[in-house]
Amino acid sequence: MTDPRAKKLAEIFVNYSVRIKKGDTVEISCGPEAKPLVLEISKLILKKGAIPLVRTGIEGYANVYYKYASNDILKRFPKIAMYEAKNTQASISIGTETNTKELSGIDPKKMAIRSKVTRKLSDHIVNKNNWVIFEYPTNALAQDAEMSLEDFEDFVYNSCLLDWKKEARKQKKIVNLLHRTKKVRIKHKDTDLTFSIKGKKAKECAGTRNMPDGEVFTEPVKHSVNGYIRYSFPAIKGGREVDGIRLEFRNGKVVKATAEKNENYLNTMIKMDPGASYIGEFGIGLNYGIKRFVKQILFDEKIGGTIHFALGRAYKETGGENKSALHWDMIKDMRNGGEVYFDDKLVMKNGKWKGYS
Repeated sequence: MTDPRAKKLAEIFVNYSVRIKKGDTVEISCGPEAKPLVLEISKLILKKGAIPLVRTGIEGYANVYYKYASNDILKRFPKIAMYEAKNTQASISIGTETNTKELSGIDPKKMAIRSKVTRKLSDHIVNKNNWVIFEYPTNALAQDAEMSLEDFEDFVYNSCLLDWKKEARKQKKIVNLLHRTKKVRIKHKDTDLTFSIKGKKAKECAGTRNMPDGEVFTEPVKHSVNGYIRYSFPAIKGGREVDGIRLEFRNGKVVKATAEKNENYLNTMIKMDPGASYIGEFGIGLNYGIKRFVKQILFDEKIGGTIHFALGRAYKETGGENKSALHWDMIKDMRNGGEVYFDDKLVMKNGKWKGYS
């Protein structure tokens, strides 16, 4: 019997997140573990007179690909994937992690090569108006979160099954505040960072791109970032955990990057391309139903009372000033003494935003 919460989530995806219409072709990427949810989504799509296009991955393929692909293959542009992206009206991407460390033994330079090649495809997908991503609760994710699968399922559904229209109205308050703001300052232990957001757009995130959702984001003026920041949680990419990250910025650029764990990997990613050493996103976590770090960025960047910055690519909808194949989110917990100032006015302290409820 299908979990009734999966049915509710399928309804949110089809009727709210990607707004399926008759005649649409909808790409669904997933693994076999997500079968119950994918079948519910497919039923709803078909009932609308639309076409589900299911793309199912298999465990271990990414490791085999990166281990054995030559540089010629890594540099080959995925024409078929681009054709599908251009000829589908919506996409629903469902992660089904079975081994979160699958790529930890792969040379990060190989992944960097592939990221550069597929950047055009990634940008096309990101700039489309009709996509959503989700991480299906698997044993691998539950283990990383140090929970039983049952408890992790509760955690996932409780963070997703919200009144997203109501959340959007609440987030709009901070969006409007960001639009009136010129300068931002972040203060905390071993953190004092300032930057401008003058002229940048801010965007609320209430279930139409990520699931779970619950953040507001914008981007700094590229060369305005100055100061230093120590991040609270490991930044995870390519199966590697980079912990104890401290970054120093001068005129927007990372001039010193250290970490207590996997520092070499951190610096390899920052050197991926010229834009990788600049910040492309400033985000504010507003999902107060997510209270703990679970080593999955889709959840962690939404933790109520946190902020995050992404090194690399900026989103077109906020201005898109910084260009890069990298987009790497790093999270700062502000719930234990952190302060955020907009134009020298304190707007957040200890993770609580004034006027947000």
